[in-house]
Amino acid sequence: MRALQLIEDRRLETVDIAEPGAPGQGEVTLRIRAVALNHIDVWGWRGMAFAKRKMPITVGAEASGEVIRVGPGVSNLREGQLVSIYGARTCGLCKACREKRDNLCEHVSGVHGFHLDGFAQEKMNLPARLLVPAPPGVDEIGAAVAPVTFGTVEHMLFDNAKLQPGETILIHAGGSGIGSAAIQLARRMGCTIITTVGSDAKIEKAKALGADHVINYRDDRFEGVVRKLTKKKGVDVVFEHVGADTWARSMLCMKRGGRLVTCGSTSGVSTSMNLMQLFQQQLKILGSFGCRMENMADAMQKMAAGHVSPVIDTEVDFDGIDTALQRMEGRDVFGKIILRVS
Repeated sequence: MRALQLIEDRRLETVDIAEPGAPGQGEVTLRIRAVALNHIDVWGWRGMAFAKRKMPITVGAEASGEVIRVGPGVSNLREGQLVSIYGARTCGLCKACREKRDNLCEHVSGVHGFHLDGFAQEKMNLPARLLVPAPPGVDEIGAAVAPVTFGTVEHMLFDNAKLQPGETILIHAGGSGIGSAAIQLARRMGCTIITTVGSDAKIEKAKALGADHVINYRDDRFEGVVRKLTKKKGVDVVFEHVGADTWARSMLCMKRGGRLVTCGSTSGVSTSMNLMQLFQQQLKILGSFGCRMENMADAMQKMAAGHVSPVIDTEVDFDGIDTALQRMEGRDVFGKIILRVS
């Protein structure tokens, strides 16, 4: 069967690999349906040293699949069922796992697509406990974007930042996958939404998703616009995932007691911070990584109810992966790029 593997930095190839054997105890065999690409895929492709890994490695960290075989001891899944796949191989036994705080697993063995072979392959065996059934009304693309695109945002906004109805939020990179998800989820809460984008072409698209104010950060200093829009008061929450390029200015956008929640550092991993500003303004900085499986289920229920929907830029096959990653690297996308597997 086919798999998409990273052979060396910036070199991806479609290769033939052996099909999986019969699923073991507690496992199922999946036919992978769709892989959703993320900026972390770009990191892996261009060789950022964030993970101990051996190449070649099959790529893809966010995906959906169809159950085609059920192993012994699995009673909650059936053949033909569409599922969303949790991207980290957690232990399932530690205190965090037992409490369903999956992304705080004490013995996680890695993230698929980076430390472990990923989902860009036609079939694979996986533990049933890492699969979240898609409800009726959610297709393979919706299930594919639940783990990272929507699950990450659910965890950031609701578990960590505790976003409340009617608050004002600054969402960076509204044209990104998680940015487009954050706009929709905050809109559903009745929040006032300010978002940044990198081109005028993305302004109307962001407004169509529910943004009240859209700032082209290449033309305007977003912190000045935010202060003006909020009458110098600042926002309740900053949704940050850009990193070094926006960090200091994001801090200036918060009201006293405001919360900044971050899950990424695409523009650089190191920055400086004004500590006096931090304690005098009583700001809260919240790190957020991944999500709980419950976040994935919640996101898919909202999709099924029509409250949110994936924003799709492009669909590609294995042959289109290099072009897709180049466009993502250049931030020339609005929403998600989906890799169709089967």
